[in-house]
Amino acid sequence: MRHVIFFGNALHGDDGFGPVVYHRLGRLDLPADVRLFEAGTCGLNALALFEGCDEAIVVDALAPGNHPGRVIQPAARTLALDAALAGHDAGVGHLLAALAALGVPPPHIIAAEAERVQPFSHVLSAAMTRAVDAAVALLCRRLGIDHA
Repeated sequence: MRHVIFFGNALHGDDGFGPVVYHRLGRLDLPADVRLFEAGTCGLNALALFEGCDEAIVVDALAPGNHPGRVIQPAARTLALDAALAGHDAGVGHLLAALAALGVPPPHIIAAEAERVQPFSHVLSAAMTRAVDAAVALLCRRLGIDHA
């Protein structure tokens, strides 16, 4: 079983990256062994979503920086404990540290650098909208999904 776990707040601008990717991927014909989970901002409460899977993939927005919309695939061990956007409870960095402490194999990560986080906005920036397309393409290749 492969679990793809999407983090983010759809009502905070570019922090909605994960939920938007979740909805786009959810419209595709997924292999039988793929399960999608929209985790919102639940941080450590998402630990249960990593149970019972052979592979986990985490999708999330990174804090704004110098390259808005840049999609990266960092190793789980390289993300700082505070790498997630504010409001993600303990944050995805803490979640990854907890998984490592529990001996759970590290998930594959697909992340995009936010341009702006704007409370009470469900609109992604143009850079993050392009990042959604790139992330969906990466996930489709990794999961063996035809998304033409």
